[in-house]
Amino acid sequence: MNAPTRAWKRSGALMAGAAFGLVGVGLTAAPASAHTPVWTVTCSEVTVDLKAYSPNVTNTVTVTVDGKDLLPVEAFGREFSKTLQLPEHKAEVKVRLVVKAGDGDRFSHDETKTAPVCETPKPSETPEPSDTPSTEPPSSEAPPAPEPSTPPLAETGGSSATPVIAGAAAAAVAAGAGILVVTRRRRAARG
Repeated sequence: MNAPTRAWKRSGALMAGAAFGLVGVGLTAAPASAHTPVWTVTCSEVTVDLKAYSPNVTNTVTVTVDGKDLLPVEAFGREFSKTLQLPEHKAEVKVRLVVKAGDGDRFSHDETKTAPVCETPKPSETPEPSDTPSTEPPSSEAPPAPEPSTPPLAETGGSSATPVIAGAAAAAVAAGAGILVVTRRRRAARG
């Protein structure tokens, strides 16, 4: 085997390695946005928003309030989105979301949140209209702040695997540049 043939085989092997690296980067990037369960609970409702589940399997979702079904087991495919009204309650209630992903327990989700009591003004706190101006200064008390809830984050496509993917892509680009330099030097030496 002569030297130019060996050089081309080495270059071909390097290019194939770079191509496999790029394919690997593409495969590891695909699941970055998979299985996104987002749900919020207020004093009066539960909002469930499930995205990026596998449509090729049967996924199920259930919502219970203090152990009683608010949403009995419901099957869904790729996405599920629904807002459910909570029954009136005079004390805090426990709301439980159970998502069973058909493609493995690691993608399932089981979480419990607390729904506070909705505040209503008491009859004695409601001011009666009066024709005479009040001599009392206006109240400086601020209304109670609503209970903080975690808003759903924007789906950006980023994940904890992003640095690994970026590193693999940089390695593939560096390998391609190296192949290009070696090929040009060999051509210049022959020509």
